[in-house]
Amino acid sequence: MKGVLSYLKPYRKYMIFAWVLMLMELAVDLLHPLFMVKIIDEGIVKGDLSIVYRWGALMLLTSIIAFAAGITNSFAASHVGQNFGYDVRKALFKKIQTFSFADFNRFSSSTLITRLTNDVTQIQMTIFLFLRIALKAPLLVIFGTLMVFLINFRLALVLGVTIPLSIAFLVWMYKKSSHLFQIVQSKLDRVNGILSENLAGIRLIKAFLRSHFEGSRFKKASHALMKKTIEVSTIVELVSPILHFVMNSSILVILWFANKEILSNQAEIGEVVAIVNYAMRITMSLSMATFILMFVSRAHASTERIQDVLETSVQMEEDKEVAPFQIQDGHICFKNVSFRYPGDSVTVLDDLSFTVEPNETIAILGATGAGKSSLFQLIPRLYDVSEGAVHIDGIDVREMKQEHLRNQIGLVPQDALLFSGTIKENIQWGKEDATMDEIINAAKHAQIHETIMKFPHSYRTVIGQKGVNLSGGQKQRISLARAFIRQPKILLLDDSTSALDMKTEEKLLEGLRSYKGTKLLITQKISTALKADRIFILEDGKIVAMGTHGKLLRISDLYRKIVQSQNMRKGAFQYVKTSSANEN
Repeated sequence: MKGVLSYLKPYRKYMIFAWVLMLMELAVDLLHPLFMVKIIDEGIVKGDLSIVYRWGALMLLTSIIAFAAGITNSFAASHVGQNFGYDVRKALFKKIQTFSFADFNRFSSSTLITRLTNDVTQIQMTIFLFLRIALKAPLLVIFGTLMVFLINFRLALVLGVTIPLSIAFLVWMYKKSSHLFQIVQSKLDRVNGILSENLAGIRLIKAFLRSHFEGSRFKKASHALMKKTIEVSTIVELVSPILHFVMNSSILVILWFANKEILSNQAEIGEVVAIVNYAMRITMSLSMATFILMFVSRAHASTERIQDVLETSVQMEEDKEVAPFQIQDGHICFKNVSFRYPGDSVTVLDDLSFTVEPNETIAILGATGAGKSSLFQLIPRLYDVSEGAVHIDGIDVREMKQEHLRNQIGLVPQDALLFSGTIKENIQWGKEDATMDEIINAAKHAQIHETIMKFPHSYRTVIGQKGVNLSGGQKQRISLARAFIRQPKILLLDDSTSALDMKTEEKLLEGLRSYKGTKLLITQKISTALKADRIFILEDGKIVAMGTHGKLLRISDLYRKIVQSQNMRKGAFQYVKTSSANEN
């Protein structure tokens, strides 16, 4: 909890200022019953109106001062709360950006969103309450009780019994509700998770007529959240009536004893009025504690959830003193590489050893689950190898600064992900300072320039969320342009031409031939693999064959089956066999 609250340090002056203003309000609240003692006992009882006017004017003046202090306090408390929330959200987002792929397995997207939004809001609202009224309430209880004892010790004994009992009850409720609010937040995570999935997959849901099923799933999660929230709220809401009953009962007891004290001339009427006034203020403060209790309990749960993210140790640490590394050739070497996803015992890649020469084009074929995408993710060090090493230009990628490494690699993932914004901004996302000429050139290499120019606003056409207003092929080509604009020494294309027609793909692959850089392509198409210098066949995490198309036809039964399964034209197949006979 201390880690999260440390973000309050820059605003200590504002906090002290807010507390000073709060103490001014508190002082007025504590003094007013004493002023009433003077007005009643020395003014009204004795018939001296000058006393009434004098002390009444002082009450009015102090009330105006308290009002001004309260307004100013609200501004200061709001300033601290809002800036604190901004700083924590920024720190959370920055921390999440440092996560490796393995770290993201610990937190779902929905829970990270909830922690960045709902949890931060809970804490900043609680901070506002603490600066505005939450600290005032216990101080009013303490000093109000002390004032009662100073006015009349015997009558104060009643409050001396009931107030400690009430405080003990509040502490017990706080501990109980804090745990329950953690459960509520986890239920909220579940609701947000289902909602996020449904919004992302709404077209698929409608196409498969699964709206009823997804509605039932959401209803179940939402009902669980509602049920747990009602349970917690019911427990918390019981606090106020119980406290009111105890404190009001104590006031009745005080009045009963006060009647005897007045009749025996051991107490003044003004004293009794002041004691009752203090008792009512204490009751209001304890009731306010019920409201504060709910916020503090939720804030405590939220603080632990935020702290959990901020204190997450990033698995892929790097030496901050590493000098910048510049990829010169783009030579890639896998040395006895084995890989298992963190927390999983299944070996995805098993003892891979191969080299890729500078400017070479490699096509990687394999069935679903063979480990193709996993192999790609090891090159820019999105994951660390379990065994062995990946070298680029003779340097282990673990010895490079991740920023330097990834900045020189162009990766086009299997699922083309675009961001809300214009086409220009999405291409420029690959190189922040890219000029318009560079953007156009990258688009031409990706075979998307002519298509973009047909849009009403060309490069300034706004893309919907995740590229909803574009076709699959258009999204893939914009993703390719985003990678091309970096002019990386190593280019990784993960089945990035699957949505392209044969003519467009042919142009794209021809353009890649003249691209200066090492290129690795994951593909399911033999027609695409034919454009590569060499082909790797991956099966169950192992490279079972590698070589040119002709060589593989001779030595690999699996490759021949893949070729035959794609129904290559007999003439083309025969041509390949004939040409392969002339190869070494």
